[in-house]
Amino acid sequence: MKKKTIAIDMDGVIADVEAHSLSLYERHSGISLSKQSIIGKNGDDVFPDGLWRHFAFQAGFFRDLPVIEGAVEALRKLSEDFEIYIVSAATEFPLSLPEKQAWLGEHFPFITWYNIVFCGDKSIINTDYMIDDMCKNLDFCPGKPLLFTAFHNHNVDHHERFDNWDSILEFFERELVK
Repeated sequence: MKKKTIAIDMDGVIADVEAHSLSLYERHSGISLSKQSIIGKNGDDVFPDGLWRHFAFQAGFFRDLPVIEGAVEALRKLSEDFEIYIVSAATEFPLSLPEKQAWLGEHFPFITWYNIVFCGDKSIINTDYMIDDMCKNLDFCPGKPLLFTAFHNHNVDHHERFDNWDSILEFFERELVK
């Protein structure tokens, strides 16, 4: 029987862009912000003067991201019953392509190059499920969209929300028995 497919975003879903950006912002500006203090704000409100985009265009930004808690174990578990695809709208940041590939190889070696998709527009992705932190990607998902909680999407309520990888695993355990 063919496995159902899951598209999983990188930044903000398995790679902790929030923590890394806050750390870089503190080093750059001397201002310390907590994750709690930025909830419900968009990136431009948190990081003035396009500073986040400045960080994202620097060499090493995507290579040095920490892994979101529980992501490695969850993807390993999900890959037993589902075909997992890592899907990242990475082409906007040309330096990110080799960095993201190396990062995935280090932290998720069980996901092969065949299951990694770097694109500019995720509306081309046709999987049974999509896990993403950006509504603009989920709004066009032909399968079941799953919103991974991030600071910028707390005010969104039109997709089923998941705060962590444990809750996603619970969701897929229920899906398997349907």
